[in-house]
Parts: sequence; structure tokens; C-alpha cells
Amino acid sequence: MPTTSKPLGLGVIGCGYWGPNLIRNFNLLKSVDVRRVADLSEERRGHIQELYPQIDVVADHRQILEDPAIDAVAIATPVPSHFPLASEALDRGKHVFVEKPLCETASQGDSLLALAKARGKVLFVGHTFLYAPAVTRIRDIVASGELGEIFYVSSRRLNLGLLQRDINVIHDLAPHDLSILHFVLGQEPVAVTAVGSWHYQEGVEDVAVVTLHYPGNLVAHLHFSWLDPKKVREMVFVGSEKMLVYDDVEGTEKLRIHDKRVVRPDYYDTFGEFQFSYHYGDIHVPWLPGAEPLRAECAHFVECITTGVTPRSGGPEGLRVVRLLEAANQSMRSRGGRIELAR
Repeated sequence: MPTTSKPLGLGVIGCGYWGPNLIRNFNLLKSVDVRRVADLSEERRGHIQELYPQIDVVADHRQILEDPAIDAVAIATPVPSHFPLASEALDRGKHVFVEKPLCETASQGDSLLALAKARGKVLFVGHTFLYAPAVTRIRDIVASGELGEIFYVSSRRLNLGLLQRDINVIHDLAPHDLSILHFVLGQEPVAVTAVGSWHYQEGVEDVAVVTLHYPGNLVAHLHFSWLDPKKVREMVFVGSEKMLVYDDVEGTEKLRIHDKRVVRPDYYDTFGEFQFSYHYGDIHVPWLPGAEPLRAECAHFVECITTGVTPRSGGPEGLRVVRLLEAANQSMRSRGGRIELAR
């Protein structure tokens, strides 16, 4: 697809919690003309109009979809509306950026991918962490073999709120970790197990633990909560040679590589000679650029449209995450039963 110098006409549907961040970042891109924003809330429309008087702010999203000057649509609405809005936008010939998760079910995801292909449009999913310098660096470190064989991954994504009514804590928080793990490890899990509980809204789990089982002995344990007193965003990659801690709450030192490992003796003659030893080395803090991930993500969406490059977080990646969310919820409903994944 040839590169064009004409600004990309963009519309944003939804300006509640996350939509304003999309509007801000797209508006800062010289290659984008944010022409129109839609939201059902009069209060939110007034807020956006005050911030961006040059943008047309409307209540009806169809005014975005029916505008021939709008080439692409960004959707930042509640998850149940992702599928109908994205379907309508693609059917109208618009490129689509939809916030995570892509949709509620894998069957919906299959339909969106097929529609995007049939219309020849970009379907892009807002897995913002795939554009974070820290996550890119983790992928490079793991790929280099510096950590050795990855034994397991442990992740905690905890905070107090925001309790939601239409999705549980897995649908809200797990897409981040699921997209990061595939990006970093480059492997597909073979099975999923999950347990969870609800405490405030019946049937809407606010605490959950998900385990991804990979080929061999590799596992990833993921803990999610809306009921924790402290905001935690931490992932630990434990390897045979070194261990890496990713703390996204940390301001300047998000990554720490610990030169620690267990050393197993190569040989021994008697059981009394068999002793594990432990290696304790230095802690290395890699330097990371200070780029805003969402800015990079928005720019990449435009690049995919104008040059035809394959999206880092396109429809297939979004669908992969939705399939894992479905499996995790299925396991949770069966009290932690192991769900085998199609390969």
C-alpha cells in the first residue's frame, strides 16, 4: 500500500475512561486529523469539546461512520459493545482500532478478522504494553538467552478497583499479561487453569489466579485483583541463569536483572556429596527510553494503514488473547478444571 501525505481522517467512539488518552495521542500526530468524537454522555462530550474546540463532538457514533472524510475509527467503549461497533465500522469501510480485549468471544473475533480481510481494512487491538520500551527490552533479553532456560513466570496485577459490572477481573486485567507473555516468550500455551471468586457483585469475579501451561515444564502464574490495598504491576521471569523483575509501577528502574541461580553439581559419588549450591551475583538495571507506549501504539496504527506493514497487535493477536480469556473463564466456572487448548 503506497504511503500518502494526506492526514488520516480519524473518529473516536467513546471518551469516558480511556478515550481521552487516545484523542490526546492521535491529536498530537501530524499525520492524523481527529475530525469527530462520539459519546452518549453529555457531560463527557462537553469535557472533550472544551479541551479540543476544533473537533466536532457528537452523541451519535453513526455520524462518524457515515462521514466519507473519516478513514479510521478508534473504539474505546465497554467491552460488550466492541463487536457490534467494530463490525459496523469495518462494514462501512473504516480501518478499526479497538481497545482490549478485541471482543467477548472467539466466534466474534473470527467474524471481525474475516470482515477486515474481506473489506481490506486494518483491524488493530489496543494492547498498549506491546509498545512499552520495557516489554520490548524483556523480549530481547529473553531471546538473547541471557536468562537461560525460562523455568516459570509469575505476574501480579493488583489494585483497589475499578470494579466493573459487565466484565470480570480476568477480562479487565488479564489481556495485558496474556499479550506480553506471547510477545516475550513466542510460545503458545497448551492448557489453562483458573480459579476466582466474587465478593461484591454476584457472578462477577473480582479476584482470580490464572495458570498457563506451556510445552515442557514452563508455567506462568497470573494473579489479578480489584481488591488489593496497593497497586502492583509486577512480572518475574525466572531462568536457569538469571532472573528478571519487571515493575511497571517503578518510575525509572522498571527492569532489574538478578544474577542469581541454583547450581546443580555435574556429578557425585555418594548421596552425601550431592548438594545444591546457590549463586548470588550483581543486580543490573538496563537503561530504557522514556517514550510513551500509547503514542507509539497510535503512530504504529497509522503506519499500518499508510504503508501496509503488519500490526504488532493486530486482529490475530487480539483473537489469541480472547481465546485464552474464554479458556480461563471456562476453567474458573469448573472450579479450576484444566482446559486443553487447540494447537
